Amino acid sequence: MLRTLLTVGGWTMVSRVLGLLRDQMLARYLGAGPTQDALLVAFRLPNMFRSLFGEGAFNAAFVPIFTAKLERDGHDEARRFAASVMGALTGWLLFLAILGEIFMPWVVRLLASGFTVGGERFDLVVTLSRITFPYLVLICIAALAAGVLNALNRFTMAAAAYASFNVVGIVSILIGAYWLGDTALCSAWGLTISGVVQLGLLLWSARRAGITLVPGLPRLTATMRDMLKRLGFGLIGSSSTQINLVINTNIASYLPAGSIGWIYFADRLTQLPLGVLGAAAGTTLLPALARHAARNETPEGHTALNNAIDYTALLTLPACIGLIALAPGIMAGLFGYGHFTTHDVIASSQSLTAYAIGLPAFVLLKLLTPGFYAHGDTRTPVMIGFLSIGLNLVLNLLFFRPLAHVGPPLASALAATVQAGIFAVILHRRNVFRPSPTLLARLGKMSAASVVMGGVAWAAARHLTPGLVAWPGLARMSALAALIGMSGALYLLLLALMGIAAPRGMLRRLRRS
Repeated sequence: MLRTLLTVGGWTMVSRVLGLLRDQMLARYLGAGPTQDALLVAFRLPNMFRSLFGEGAFNAAFVPIFTAKLERDGHDEARRFAASVMGALTGWLLFLAILGEIFMPWVVRLLASGFTVGGERFDLVVTLSRITFPYLVLICIAALAAGVLNALNRFTMAAAAYASFNVVGIVSILIGAYWLGDTALCSAWGLTISGVVQLGLLLWSARRAGITLVPGLPRLTATMRDMLKRLGFGLIGSSSTQINLVINTNIASYLPAGSIGWIYFADRLTQLPLGVLGAAAGTTLLPALARHAARNETPEGHTALNNAIDYTALLTLPACIGLIALAPGIMAGLFGYGHFTTHDVIASSQSLTAYAIGLPAFVLLKLLTPGFYAHGDTRTPVMIGFLSIGLNLVLNLLFFRPLAHVGPPLASALAATVQAGIFAVILHRRNVFRPSPTLLARLGKMSAASVVMGGVAWAAARHLTPGLVAWPGLARMSALAALIGMSGALYLLLLALMGIAAPRGMLRRLRRS
């Protein structure tokens, strides 16, 4: 499992690094202001569907059933089931897209009710959202193709295809900034074009794997009803984090111009470890847990979940502490260029600190949710997801006035922590999650090493950050890289001294996986 996780995580890392470059360019050419706010609101729905379908609910509903059909009924029956699902999904999404295009002004009111109707930002969001909305259709069908590949244990292309999202995005920003003179408009078109590219790559890869995916006539069989039921509950159960982000965006629309940008860039940095670790581990964990559940292999299921938590915690815990300790320096080093001012750097670093507090919970949710789905339970995550959404909304309303742009991220972090805790308790009672004494001991040592590393990094950053914004770009990036590298080396040294991650032991675990 570790080797597969590293493959998916490696490609996800490539995608996230490209995404970071794309975000740097958006910050450089648009800064944090009304145009940036409008573009980011236009991206919110497509990004939400990309996270839900590409990394969440659709995989949770489709992959276990498709895997079971493949195991029990053979290749041809599994392909027919996929074609039927694809036909139903395509028809529904096209209908949804047409409605969205017609009623886009009302959709924007839901996403950013703080924007004045008929104002410059509102009109721009409507225009950009109509360009980006077709991406929903493309990425959801692409998620089906990726689910087929994952069920066939072909994880590479399913992970690599999403990197094209950012490659096309980077090209579109450059065209807008240096050729057509409208970065926001070109970025919106780039999003939709990237959906075409992703879908094409995944369909081609599925065909090479022996399954040609074309929409078929939907058949409302018992299996299809089961999948639709799981998908309906799973969309809500997996969407709590994304809905919380939508709530954050809506609340931020009432704050001063630029607040949406500050929160967005902070969230994107949190998404880097979350996507590489949480999404990759969740993607590879679900088929494994589904197989163990189908075979009544309870101890093996415990081991798989414990190993996934162990692998991800090794990097999640230092990432959490490191982001908190180095937030101002990271924002200055990565985004403090062009139209992104010193004030923007300070404000966004405050949002980043709040998001980072919840990073372990965000990752843990990605790992615990498959524990429900693998046993066919999509109802429980839905109910807890509603609780998390309600808690996030209440906390947002309490925080956003006194804490401004720090309120929405802090509300999401606290809501995710409560949700992860409830998930863990329920799965423990159901004998799905049994953290071993070895895992708990290792988590304690990892946490201690992370805190020591964070303290040293914070002390070093205090002397470096104040002058970082004034440095030339290359020197700034070099200083930030050196600081992060020093912190990482210290963390690895502490792990080795504690016997957690000795090089030989890690190699042995990789070979066994």
